[in-house]
Amino acid sequence: MRGCAPRSGPPVSLRSLGSVNPRMEPNQAIALRSLLESQQVAALATLHEGEPAVSMVPYVLLPDGQGFVIHVSRLAAHTADMLTNLAVGLLVTAPLVASTSPQGIPRASIQGNARQRANDSPAYSQARSLYVSRFPQSEEMFTFSDFSLFVIAVRSVRFVGGFAQASSVTAGQFASIMGGTS
Repeated sequence: MRGCAPRSGPPVSLRSLGSVNPRMEPNQAIALRSLLESQQVAALATLHEGEPAVSMVPYVLLPDGQGFVIHVSRLAAHTADMLTNLAVGLLVTAPLVASTSPQGIPRASIQGNARQRANDSPAYSQARSLYVSRFPQSEEMFTFSDFSLFVIAVRSVRFVGGFAQASSVTAGQFASIMGGTS
């Protein structure tokens, strides 16, 4: 899929995902990965002056479930929030389809820690390359001094694949799902 990190490891099959999480069905693991790979924006939750705050951010996935990359401006409140408190949440939802109840749309809620990447680090180069590949129009923003990359390392994920189809995975289980191994 364009703009997603190349997947290493074997192709994903229901069999290969069978032992990821006894509470998550293999087809749900595939649906989770498909949702995250197909969507381009997430709601970002931060703590702003002691109160919850939510904004929208484009994101790209790092390979093998290593995290999410966002490119944000220092002028945005959420950037200051992440520098003050690393704990963040992301919410990625499938588009609402007219024939589906809003409670039935697939969605993933990610809890993680956001860390700014230094421009001269190898991790920055990889993150930037993946981000520009997915969002070519963002190339110019990398010349703006107030923009920086943050990587959100996953702590846990709660996936709702539809009505009454919810399960949670740890960071390690998430990495297995995104890497296609069990």
